[in-house]
Amino acid sequence: MKIGYPCMNNSLDCTSASTFRLASYSDERVEQTVASNLACLKRILEYNLEHGLLFFRIGSDIVPFGSHAINTFPWQTRFAPEFKAIGDFIKEHKMRVSMHPDQFVVLNSPNPDIVQRSIAELVYQGSMMDLMGLDSTAKLQIHLGGLYGDRDTAIARFIATWHTLPANVQVRVVVENDDRLFSLHDCLELHAATGIPILFDNFHHECLNHGEPMAEALRLAAATWHPTRDGNMMMDYSSQSHGERRGKHVAAIEEDLFRDFLKELGDLDVDIMLEIKDKEASAHKACGMMRELSLLPPAPAGYEPPIFTPKQVVAASEAEAAKPKKPRAKTTKTSAASIK
Repeated sequence: MKIGYPCMNNSLDCTSASTFRLASYSDERVEQTVASNLACLKRILEYNLEHGLLFFRIGSDIVPFGSHAINTFPWQTRFAPEFKAIGDFIKEHKMRVSMHPDQFVVLNSPNPDIVQRSIAELVYQGSMMDLMGLDSTAKLQIHLGGLYGDRDTAIARFIATWHTLPANVQVRVVVENDDRLFSLHDCLELHAATGIPILFDNFHHECLNHGEPMAEALRLAAATWHPTRDGNMMMDYSSQSHGERRGKHVAAIEEDLFRDFLKELGDLDVDIMLEIKDKEASAHKACGMMRELSLLPPAPAGYEPPIFTPKQVVAASEAEAAKPKKPRAKTTKTSAASIK
């Protein structure tokens, strides 16, 4: 079992997601930015190792415009040694990584241009994992997509597009149940047709489900992961932010809720990604709770976890909320009541 957080570390003075405007593109800027992003990614992984946080979601912007036709810089060869070194570090320390392409990746879109851009993005992100020398247990996490007025046709269109993906991308793709359109039930239907593992999101399941209790839902999702090809099930964990719209993630982990959730896991061995706004601050707390319950190995002798003040937690949450969001793909809205 591993615990982790996505994309950014608020404790370090660097980012692995530096980018620039398309209008400012130049090969020189790509080279400089990728070098900076990879150096920071290495620092984040070193920090995580020091603190026993062995699961990390790498951001999509390591290579600015990595899947865009404008980017003709040979970053794959220029940075091959750096990618390999990061992959060797991950493997040496038995860490695990994933990536979560942005919401513009919609494999079931009826628009062929969106589909082709989506495939290009998956190929780009998968190629970074290949350069790191990581096996197929390093995953690309996506959503099923939009409804477009017909659930069955939408799922069928996803399946047809998935079959066109390169084999080295297919084996990395996992599909997450979401909070508005496609439930665990829909993802199980997709798995039955393709073998794609389900990356389970507990919070999304609370928002949209077919009545499956959490413990049962976890086991249904875990059964879709092949033990050697896919590794342990990856899952996302969060909870509802109080007083906010339904589906908004909490700013900091709520310890009682997380302890209750760990009871639902029982003997399942899963790798948990905390989708919580204060990033590593909550990951440290979760790690401590899991050590208390013997779900993680004990900390090394003399280890002292960092202390985050309330001011730091609030600042981290505000920084996360202020990040610009890319628009969701246009879909036909529905509700849980309208699901078959």
